Amino acid sequence: MPVKRSTLSAAAAVLGTSLVLSGCAGPGAEDGGGTGPTGDIAAMAIAKGESGANYTSPEVPVTDASYIVSTDNPFTAYNNVTADANNSYNTFALTKVLSGAHLLDGNNKVLLNKDVMESVDVISKTPQVVSWKIKEGVTWSDGEPWDCDDFHLAWLSQTGKIKNSQGKDIFTAAGTSGYELIGKLQCPTPLEVVATFEDTYPDYKSLFGMSTDLLPAHILEQGTGVADITKVSLTSDKATLNKVAEFWKTKWNGYDAALMPSSGPYKITAFEQNNSVTLERNERWQGMPGGPAKLVLRGISDQVAQAQALENGEVDVNSMAQPDANAAERLRGLRSQGVRFGAANGLGFEHLDLNFKNKWLSDQAVRKAFMQCVNREELTQKLIRPVLETAKPLGSLAFFQGEDGYTDNYAAYQGDAAAAKATLEAAGYTFGADGFATKGGEKVSLKISHTDIPRRKQTVQLIMSQCKPAGLEIIDNTDPNFLDTRVSQGDYDIALFAWSAAPFKSVQKSIYSTGGGQNWSGYANPKVDAAYIRASSELDEDAARRAYAEADKLMAEDNYSLPLYQLPNMWAWKGIDKVYFQSYNGALWNANEWIKTS
Repeated sequence: MPVKRSTLSAAAAVLGTSLVLSGCAGPGAEDGGGTGPTGDIAAMAIAKGESGANYTSPEVPVTDASYIVSTDNPFTAYNNVTADANNSYNTFALTKVLSGAHLLDGNNKVLLNKDVMESVDVISKTPQVVSWKIKEGVTWSDGEPWDCDDFHLAWLSQTGKIKNSQGKDIFTAAGTSGYELIGKLQCPTPLEVVATFEDTYPDYKSLFGMSTDLLPAHILEQGTGVADITKVSLTSDKATLNKVAEFWKTKWNGYDAALMPSSGPYKITAFEQNNSVTLERNERWQGMPGGPAKLVLRGISDQVAQAQALENGEVDVNSMAQPDANAAERLRGLRSQGVRFGAANGLGFEHLDLNFKNKWLSDQAVRKAFMQCVNREELTQKLIRPVLETAKPLGSLAFFQGEDGYTDNYAAYQGDAAAAKATLEAAGYTFGADGFATKGGEKVSLKISHTDIPRRKQTVQLIMSQCKPAGLEIIDNTDPNFLDTRVSQGDYDIALFAWSAAPFKSVQKSIYSTGGGQNWSGYANPKVDAAYIRASSELDEDAARRAYAEADKLMAEDNYSLPLYQLPNMWAWKGIDKVYFQSYNGALWNANEWIKTS
C-alpha cells in the first residue's frame, strides 16, 4: 500500500492490496493548481487498446527503448496475495507480468481482457453461476498453457476454508472475499471455468486476476509432485493440502526464473533485492507486443530523491503513491526541461489502525482519546494540500468523499487535546510529572509503526506534538520492512499505512470482519460482521450501500481505525507520449502502449 493492497490492496499500505474500494479517479492537476486535470492529462487515463467494456493490446511501434520507472518502494514478491507479501508495489510490477480476466483503465473502469479471455458471463442467477471462457492458445512464458488449472489454484488458495488444527487458513491468503462464496469450481474443458456461488456475489469481476492472483499451477505441480491441481479439493487429505499451501506461500517470494514465468506481455528477467525489478518482452505473448523492450521498476523511498533522479536523467518516469509537497513543487518547476507532471486523487487512503491486542488500546477510552487529539485538518493542510489543494480529511472507512453513501463519521475528532485528556481522566487515568497519562503505576506509551517514507515521518512528528498536551506519549517506530513482515503479524501498537483499492467494496470484508485475513488488529464486532455479509451479497445497490454505511458507523463508534485523508497519486515523466498513474496498478498499467517521443 508502502501502500497495502486490499485483495480486494493496503498500495502502499497502502498494504495493497488490496482494500478494494469503489470509486473513480478524482480531481487532478498538471503543472499547478490542483483543482482538476487538464483535458490532455485526463485523456491519458483511457488506454489506447480499450473499446467499450473490452481491452485488447493495440499495435504500437516496437522499439529497443528501455525505461526506468521509480516508485516509492521496491518489488518483493511474485505471489502478492499472501498476507505477508501483499502490497501495491508488487502489483505495480506484476500488472504487466500476470494476466487476469479483467483489468482497469486509469479511470478504474473494469475491462474484459480480450487478449486472454473470450468471455465472462453470468449463466445463472439462482444460484449464481459464472462462466469464464479462456482464449485458445494463451500460454505462460515457458510454453505451458494458461488455463483452468491456474484458476482452480487461485480459488483453492484463497477460499479461506482450509484450516489447520488451530482454525487458521493454511494458505494465509491476504484476502478471501468472493472466493469463499464459491461452493464449487469446475473445469468442463481446459479453457472454461465454471463457478457456482453459495451466495450472491455482485463483484465477481474482481476475481481471477484483478489482484494478480492467477499463478502458474503447473509450476506448483512440478514442485510438489501433485499430478493435477484440479483434483485437489477442500476435503483432500491434509498432507497434500499442506504441501500445496506450503509451496504457494513460500516459493514465490523475490525472483526465481525457473519458478516465475509470465502470462502477460512482459516477463521478469532480473531482480535486485531492495532496489529494482526488470521486465522484458514475453516472446510467447500472443497479443500485440509491447512497445518498450525493457522496463525497470526501481524503488526510491524519498519522493524528492525520485524527482531529482528524473531531473538528472537517471529515471524516465516518477510514480508516487505517496504524495510529497516538496517533490511536487520540484517537479512542477521542470516543465521547461520537457518534464510533465500529473496529480489525481487515487483509490487509496491513509489511516491509523489501533491494535485491540495492545494492553492500552484494548481500553476504548485510550482509543477515543488518541482519536480526539490527532488534528487531521493540520495533517491534511501541511502534507497533502500542497499536492492537491482540494484535499480534506476523510470521514469514512467504507466510502470516499463524493461517493453515494459517504457520511463523515469522524467529524467530532478535531484535534482537541483538552477533550482527549478529559476522556482519560474520566476513565481513571492520572498524569505524572512529565504530563503523560499513567495507570497502575505505568505510563501510557504508544508506538506508531510505519515504513520509511518522509511524509509518514512528518505525520508521526505532528501527532507527537498534537497528543502530548493530552497526556499521550507517542513514539515514532520507523521500519522500512514494516509492511513486508510485521503488519500482517499484528506486530504494532498503531499502524500507519494506506489501503489501496480496486473498484469493488466487498473486499473490505476481509479487513473489518472478525477473523478476516487482513484484520490484523484483532477487531471484532458481530454487528459489523453481519452488515458486511449483507453488503457483499446484495445485488440491490441501494441496500448494499446502506449495509456498508451501517458497518462504517459502527466502526467509528468502536474507535477502531482513524481515516486521515484520501491519497492523491503523483507522477511525472519525460520522453513518452502518454503516462498516467493508475491508482491500483501504478504507472506500468499501460506501459505496453508507450511510444517514445524524444
